[in-house]
Amino acid sequence: MHLCIHQTTSAAAGYRKSLEGYAKAGIRYVEAIPAHVDEFVKQEGMPAARRLLADLGIKAASSGGVRGLAEPNPKRAEAIEQLKARVAICAELGVDRMVCPCGTTEKYTLDDYKRGVENLREAGDIAKPHGVALMLEFMRGSTFIGTLPTALDMTRRAAHPFVKPMFDFYHFWAGLSRFEDIELIREGEIHHVHFQDVPNIPREMLDNGTRDVPGDGVCPLEKILRALDRKGYRGPISVELFYPQLQKGDPYEVASRIRRQSDPIMRRAGVA
Repeated sequence: MHLCIHQTTSAAAGYRKSLEGYAKAGIRYVEAIPAHVDEFVKQEGMPAARRLLADLGIKAASSGGVRGLAEPNPKRAEAIEQLKARVAICAELGVDRMVCPCGTTEKYTLDDYKRGVENLREAGDIAKPHGVALMLEFMRGSTFIGTLPTALDMTRRAAHPFVKPMFDFYHFWAGLSRFEDIELIREGEIHHVHFQDVPNIPREMLDNGTRDVPGDGVCPLEKILRALDRKGYRGPISVELFYPQLQKGDPYEVASRIRRQSDPIMRRAGVA
């Protein structure tokens, strides 16, 4: 596995500044976010965006993506149009995978899950010509796909080569999934990982933004890394954080802290 940083962690810095700070800190993999990429491309063009990555020795391992693709919802047609634009940009940037979160809070029926499988297949068909895999992200508060077992079930039923499940440490440990659910994962099935810690506060106080730097919280990071390793995961583990003091901080200092705390955890887990 290799350490990666999600640009959301440096949301205020922009594309160039965040990448330069990460590179200075020794980070070689990044998860790009649409807001940073779109702003930079508008000003300097896509060739410059690709060139900056190459000059800094950084690979864009993944990209933030589009919500509302799986669950039936009145804005899904809009989400499909966003997807068409997003996968084209990902392909131009050299990214072959895109995160698609399911964060809905509506009420659903069992029939809606049948529709959700068809929705995922349709989205996969759109992504396929661009060579971009859509990675379904379960989210702890989602009322449609909020656990690892449901995400695995939906992607398996979709049975599409460009629709894959991913794993998020925070959504897994802070949500309704159970540790033994990891045993449901098939060899090599997980396509991407988000790597964060869970703060030591009452679970009732947790929300989408309460994510700690690895090593600062109570999530059994090493145990989960070893379990994912046994399941054949060998890709990036992308640190995605939302605290304002990090998002507004100096990207080099933030990345240095993340690496300083994450590297020993990965070594102890035997995945570095």
